[in-house]
Amino acid sequence: MTGWKTRPETTGDAAAIRRVVAAAFPTAEEADLVEALRSDPAWLPGLSWVAESPGGEVVGHALLTRCQVGDADALALAPVSVLPAYQRGGVGGTVVEAALAAARARGERLVVVLGHPEYYPRFGFVRASSLGIGVSFDVPDEALMALVLDGSGPVPSGIVRYPAPFGV
Repeated sequence: MTGWKTRPETTGDAAAIRRVVAAAFPTAEEADLVEALRSDPAWLPGLSWVAESPGGEVVGHALLTRCQVGDADALALAPVSVLPAYQRGGVGGTVVEAALAAARARGERLVVVLGHPEYYPRFGFVRASSLGIGVSFDVPDEALMALVLDGSGPVPSGIVRYPAPFGV
């Protein structure tokens, strides 16, 4: 199915988002992370997006929060979640595209993601190391990716500093 409806998270969506995130991952850590980020200065209104089924059920979620790359502001894409019954149906791609479009519209320049290297390049993500971006903990090089949203100036480089709720 295509044509999923997407929209920014509203105040009434927290429980539905928790259900989606908790169902999409093997532990509650990611669901707890979303809740912790809501009360962190890294939270940016309008950059938590949901996808809805035709009946209006929240079935997907993508979150962008503030991080730093070197001394520059950037965004971290995490987590991206889809209810298991809706996975592999375009929900994740649709909600990620919506969140990235919202970030572009805000004038954001750079997004980083730590994820599946087979999935995120479809959105334009490349190996972060090719842009001089890294992290202070061990991850496979191909799993840390970056997307330049606004190429009007030099791309920030350096170490990614995630908000405190990430615990890294």
